[in-house]
Amino acid sequence: MAGIAGIANKDKTELVNHMLDKLSHRGSAGRYVLTDKSCTLGVVWPASQPDAGWLLESLRIAFDKVDNGHFAMASADGFLLKRDLIGAAPLYYGRTADGSLCFASEVKALLEATSEVNELPPGHILDGTQLHPFEWITSQPLLQGLPENIALDLCHQLESAIKKHITGSEAGVWLSGGLDSSLLAALARPHVERLHTFSGGMPEAPDLEYARQVATQLQSEHYEVLLHVEDCLASLPEVIYALESFDALLVRSSLINYYVARISSQFVPAVFSGEGADELFAGYEYLKRIPVGILAPLLRENIKELHNTALQRVDRCASAHGLIAHLSYLDPDVLDYALRIPARFKIMEGVNKWILRQAATGKLPDGIRDRPKDKAWQGTGVGERLADYANEHISTADFEREKKLDYGWVLNSKEELMYYRIFREHFGEFKNLAWMGRTKPTQ
Repeated sequence: MAGIAGIANKDKTELVNHMLDKLSHRGSAGRYVLTDKSCTLGVVWPASQPDAGWLLESLRIAFDKVDNGHFAMASADGFLLKRDLIGAAPLYYGRTADGSLCFASEVKALLEATSEVNELPPGHILDGTQLHPFEWITSQPLLQGLPENIALDLCHQLESAIKKHITGSEAGVWLSGGLDSSLLAALARPHVERLHTFSGGMPEAPDLEYARQVATQLQSEHYEVLLHVEDCLASLPEVIYALESFDALLVRSSLINYYVARISSQFVPAVFSGEGADELFAGYEYLKRIPVGILAPLLRENIKELHNTALQRVDRCASAHGLIAHLSYLDPDVLDYALRIPARFKIMEGVNKWILRQAATGKLPDGIRDRPKDKAWQGTGVGERLADYANEHISTADFEREKKLDYGWVLNSKEELMYYRIFREHFGEFKNLAWMGRTKPTQ
């Protein structure tokens, strides 16, 4: 994913270059800064996005394109900022001390220009003065027909979304051994000569064994990252700096992902990620308790909340290593199709993601297709180990004294305080944290 930054002020090349320095991990293949009478824009790009420099130089648009329909951009004409419907590409903005509007792909870069941080909401445009939506995730007419036909069409939609991003003889997949990532790997396999699959966890983590099974069936070139609690603790400063969050559940789920992204970047420029499938197809256990009549609008709301939680994890873990993560389940065509599938086909007879499991029939072994959903940190073996460490090393008195933040938030646990202390060392204290997401428990 490319990195973009800029300010609505001329002759700010030095400042924008400082901002781009903070985004250099997002693109080592090139850098370009454009300055004119009204603004200064900059972009860094990875080798897999070679047109990013041309777009800025020729069309005066700083562009971070993640996928088909997934982007963040800034135009020098009118200094317009725009972000895609689901927020797959990050974008933050604020104003400098003299009132100039500025923006960046990550908070760490924006802080070079201002201490004011706002997140551009997904599906919105900021035209310099006003913020307004250009696209919404809305209810749509439901599909009619037999579920087996819907499942078949869904499979075809997913395969088409994957094929869009296979440009050579190789592809990579972040493979947990769960239904979502395993199906992506299975659909990608016929279209490449070499399939690289990547998984990670602590020794004896459930994900590792399931991923091995899938890799063996697909004859992929499989790579594993093995970490221990001590490794996770030592990596917290690096991961939290990349992630730009202290949300406990988000940090937990990022620890293994960060290192899987690192090893992935050594073999492929891009990977497929299964993010978004649980929100589209009702993968979480608590959703079984939701009346079917209100399940669809709840799923739409869950999708809207991905931008600064799960999608932030995917973006930061991938971009920290110059990698692009393709989100095939959130491809606009797949998203549109999935939102039209009746809710009764998403949870049927107590089975989560029923329709997606039907789509995977014949593509995956039954044990993988029918594998129940694990939380990311459970499947990787992280579990409550970091929470246990925090509980042992942070006193109750310290937690009570430090848990209330200036913004008004109250930290949920000693584990979150442990992460917040590291976050504060990197970024300082914020009077406004509205730009940061907080993961909802999915019990």
